[in-house]
Amino acid sequence: MSFEGKIALVTGASRGIGRGIALRLAREGAHVAVNYSPQADTGKYTGAIDEALALLRETGREGVPCPADVSQKSQVDAMVQSVIERFGHIDILVNNAGICPARNLMELTEETWDRTFAINLKSVFLCTRAVARHMIDNKINGRIVSVSSMSSIVGSNYQAHYCPTKAGINLFMKCAAIYLGPHGITCNCVLPGEIDTDLTWECSTVEESDALVARTPVRRRGQPADVANAVAFLCGDESEFINGAMLLVDGGLTSGI
Repeated sequence: MSFEGKIALVTGASRGIGRGIALRLAREGAHVAVNYSPQADTGKYTGAIDEALALLRETGREGVPCPADVSQKSQVDAMVQSVIERFGHIDILVNNAGICPARNLMELTEETWDRTFAINLKSVFLCTRAVARHMIDNKINGRIVSVSSMSSIVGSNYQAHYCPTKAGINLFMKCAAIYLGPHGITCNCVLPGEIDTDLTWECSTVEESDALVARTPVRRRGQPADVANAVAFLCGDESEFINGAMLLVDGGLTSGI
């Protein structure tokens, strides 16, 4: 098992890509702290965190729930401290939490803009800084991976607020890679394409999604496991010389026009 004895913190991990990443790391031996937003675990998503923890238990590894709004510094600091107190250390951070309310430019409100930037981009800064400080202080050769998007390099009619946050993640992680590399900590991004998740269906119609799949050279919609495979690679020993990279996981969708 590649991550035997490792402790991972994955944000936004109660469902979708985050859950897939948490499960993949657990299957490889890691214990996983599963962050989720209590506000998001409601309505049709009520019980998502319980389901995620049950699936983690099936791997034989421990999954610990970590409720927190990752756009709030006080909550992020408390979450990171709770994971350290529970496990003693953190070896892997995966910044995955994100939202994508579909709005065109004229429908986009300042409130939606600010909230999207807070959840998608500010959270990456807060979580990376908090965990990196712990890694530096304890001389941990850590791995930090952020889930960006193909929307960080292409535009969208309904994502004028979302695309800039993902582009910001790419450059923030490059800056973090420069600073943290000398401490033995690598920082990389994965850029998913059209992935079969709740988030996709919240911001796209079936027709829009099918059109993207039709343009994808591998001719299928991605699954959370596809992204999780890339994240697991970037968290492993084999990737220790990969730092500041952006790995597309889009089936070739952005390779053409």
